[in-house]
Amino acid sequence: MSVRTHYRTCSLCEAMCGLTLEVDGERVVAVRGDSDDPLSRGYMCPKGPAIAALHDDPDRLRQPLRRTGSGWATIGWDEALEEAAQRIHEVQRAHGKHALAVYLGNPVVHNLGSMLYGPSFLRALGTKHRYSATSVDQLPQMLASYLMFGHQLLLAVPDVDHTAHLVILGGNPLVSNGSIMSAPDMKRRLAAIRQRGGKVVVIDPRRTETAEVADEHVFVRPGSDALLLAAMVQVLFAEDLINLGHLAGLVQGLEVLGEVTRAFTPDRVASATGIDASTIRRITREIAAAPSAAVYGRVGVSMHPFGGLCHWLVNAINVLLGNLDRRGGAMFSLPAFDVLGSPPPLGVGRGSFGRWRSKVRGLPEFGGELPVATLAEDIAAGGDEPIRALLTIAGNPVLSTPNGPRLEAALAGLESMISIDFYLNETTRHAHLILPPTGPLEHGHFDVVFHAIAVRNTVKYSPAVFPAKAHQRHDHEILTGIERGLHQRRNASLATRLELRLRERLGPERIIALGLRAGPWGFGGGLRQGLRGVSWAKLEAAPHGIDLGPLEPCLPGRLPARRDGGAARIDLAPAALVADVERLAAQLLADTEVRERFVLIGRRQLRGNNSWMHNVPKLMTGKPRCTLLMNPSDARGLGVGDGDSVRVASRIGSVVVPVELDDGIMGGVVSLPHGFGHHREGTGQGVARAHAGVSINDLTDEQRIDELSGVAAFSGVPVAIEVVAGKPV
Repeated sequence: MSVRTHYRTCSLCEAMCGLTLEVDGERVVAVRGDSDDPLSRGYMCPKGPAIAALHDDPDRLRQPLRRTGSGWATIGWDEALEEAAQRIHEVQRAHGKHALAVYLGNPVVHNLGSMLYGPSFLRALGTKHRYSATSVDQLPQMLASYLMFGHQLLLAVPDVDHTAHLVILGGNPLVSNGSIMSAPDMKRRLAAIRQRGGKVVVIDPRRTETAEVADEHVFVRPGSDALLLAAMVQVLFAEDLINLGHLAGLVQGLEVLGEVTRAFTPDRVASATGIDASTIRRITREIAAAPSAAVYGRVGVSMHPFGGLCHWLVNAINVLLGNLDRRGGAMFSLPAFDVLGSPPPLGVGRGSFGRWRSKVRGLPEFGGELPVATLAEDIAAGGDEPIRALLTIAGNPVLSTPNGPRLEAALAGLESMISIDFYLNETTRHAHLILPPTGPLEHGHFDVVFHAIAVRNTVKYSPAVFPAKAHQRHDHEILTGIERGLHQRRNASLATRLELRLRERLGPERIIALGLRAGPWGFGGGLRQGLRGVSWAKLEAAPHGIDLGPLEPCLPGRLPARRDGGAARIDLAPAALVADVERLAAQLLADTEVRERFVLIGRRQLRGNNSWMHNVPKLMTGKPRCTLLMNPSDARGLGVGDGDSVRVASRIGSVVVPVELDDGIMGGVVSLPHGFGHHREGTGQGVARAHAGVSINDLTDEQRIDELSGVAAFSGVPVAIEVVAGKPV
């Protein structure tokens, strides 16, 4: 059979790299970067070729499994979907609609069918016990956008291709290729900033891969970023460096922001942050003096005791210097399929906060879901509206959420558990029913969300490389199949059943086609734009994608109208954030207390993405990657050498792991990668099990949270370390 060429957007992370796939029969024989892709321009990271290995993975499930007394049995799809609907219906009929909990994993946002059909499916389930990977990652960033700009997805991204000065806190875009900033080939993009005379500064407890290529790296103590950012805002006010520029008429709360940050002087926060006052002032003055600048905060300041405050203050600095919505500053993308500007079902709502609270600690809802740090305790709580069943979709919360062992114990006590997943992993092994969807190359791909946070406006659709087999189902077919079964059991109205039937007949591609026409690059941009703009036909005729140009200023038009009907504003002093400053001030006063000898932070690795890519052989080659990074001076104090085993213990548990010496990590700080811990019995991933490692979430503490948002504070977990005799096997 002749070799065919397919052009594809990689769906394994946020970068949206263009791939060129050569296919012979049912095998991908070569994967290269697509040099004609307008966003990635030929770049791909080591994960790119893994999309072929994932397709061929013999451990990937392809038919539904039912748990039996002696193991797992393969069943047909009609039977599986009927059983899933029956299990959900029985639990909700017996215990109430909130007796079902739902957890959505990170891959959901990379899947076209799940993104378009998931919201309707969740509404049909009707439960308020919704959880997702959002609350172990970017929820504080979305909360800050919701409170300041009026929409949870109005997320400003650095205009890295034009900025003169970039400051990065808690991010490692050389490894992530951007995160809440889709930007493939960040090494080239950062080098270009320096080549045009600009500057890149990284503030991080570790000299990351990004810090290695930056102009300056500054160590900061984990958990103190909000103090640093508050001090930077204080300097801007105290030294009269504020220049709102074109934003002057859009801003409210300026005076309140200045007042609540007045006490956080560089001299007062220096000890707590580990950064001397003169450096804080210099960094702030350099941002203010730059012809254009962007401050970018990512996961390290989200997984944080003050995550919400961190992202508020990042946005505030960009606003105070007139760098928001400005070329070379922090800007907003304008996607062709506009999830911000379109009404449901084409778009995502502006968000919500605190409409209900978790059962035990009363942590707030955000955007229709609760913080996953509460899931295990809320299952165990019982009482009114008990959680008796769990549905997971493309998620592995045992490895990805805090205090994994406690969640494991809670899962074992559920009446029913269903997983939509194509792996038998550390979480799905507890399920009674596993429904595996098609793989990434077996369905069409369109990034519904990531075009909205990209550093350049582009649009691209990738058709399926391989047709789905008769015994397979796509994600949206699984969701609608369960939903149909629920409607039958509930005697749903004719209108409800017709609406589901319409969605089934349309399919994901037709919904995208409608959204393109309604969007800002179609008729949503006006009649003239609609006639010449982006359409489904044009998208299908452009296999490399369509370049829509650099980011452009879009305010005030992009700001949603206020709920009270008033003119849209940027709120620099949202009441919830201002109230939380008192908690930050208390931390500053408590800094004189004795600090923990060691605190634990996580780290991301280029050849992985959370827990679900450790079963790809090529990505797991080389030296062991699940190691504890430790500063050599700390290691000498413990009598530890490179490769020695140590026991790392926190309040909730302990793990044994080999040490890797690294003079690029701050003294008193140690680091474990996330996503490992594949030693659990009963899983079906042979490669991952052979490289099991340990789970950082066997140490993270679900009681350590950002009290504002309820998000777990994964960064800066206090730990004790002791030497274990002998080398690890």
